[in-house]
Amino acid sequence: MQVILQNKEAFKAVLSDYRPSDEARRLLAGMNLVILQGISGSGRNTIIDYLVQTGAFHQILSDTTRPPKLRNGVMEQHGVQYYFRKEEDLLNDLAQGMFLEAELIHDQQVSGISVRELMRAVESGKTPINEVAREGVMNIRRAKPDTTFIFVVPPSYDVWLQRLTEREVMSEAELANRKNSAVHEIEAAFDAPDFHFLVNDQLEHAAKAIQRVVAGEAMSDEDRQGRQVAQTILENLKS
Repeated sequence: MQVILQNKEAFKAVLSDYRPSDEARRLLAGMNLVILQGISGSGRNTIIDYLVQTGAFHQILSDTTRPPKLRNGVMEQHGVQYYFRKEEDLLNDLAQGMFLEAELIHDQQVSGISVRELMRAVESGKTPINEVAREGVMNIRRAKPDTTFIFVVPPSYDVWLQRLTEREVMSEAELANRKNSAVHEIEAAFDAPDFHFLVNDQLEHAAKAIQRVVAGEAMSDEDRQGRQVAQTILENLKS
């Protein structure tokens, strides 16, 4: 499905030097926030769903300008996978600083975490968790440096392509956008000193590794393996 952002230049302007409101910063102060980053199709949402089912995590839903997609034969729903917003409404909220972060993704849509969702997370009393792309991570890092950042990678390049093409129908142009985004995501993660790398091979193992990190335990073996796999995928993308 091809998605076209009608107000791309207006979004670029407001996002170029975006800062969240004072209200958003106050909500963040006492929050043990967990953010998953990773290339599209790495399985971040699957991990989040698993962790939410344990009862200890609260999933923060992102707002997005793109329309719902058919994923694995099921159409996404408003308030379940995302809040699907009109471009003009989301642009207005950004202008008022009512997001923690937001970014232009795949050069075709804008997604981000709203202050509204941060309030829900605080009220839940659970560990808030969400998946965010590269620019969003940079914004969150500025606003809340003590966030737990985990970079999720698929087991291999071939498995990644299989996951990506099986879950939804996309054009060659969109697939090329995903590959280009993946290069930037991985390179940015390597440049960041605060990322824990994690291979999403076995769901339960990946989820338990995240639980250990949140509890303050080390994830040395998983991090080392994740970095090796990410490097191999990056080399395949560039070849």
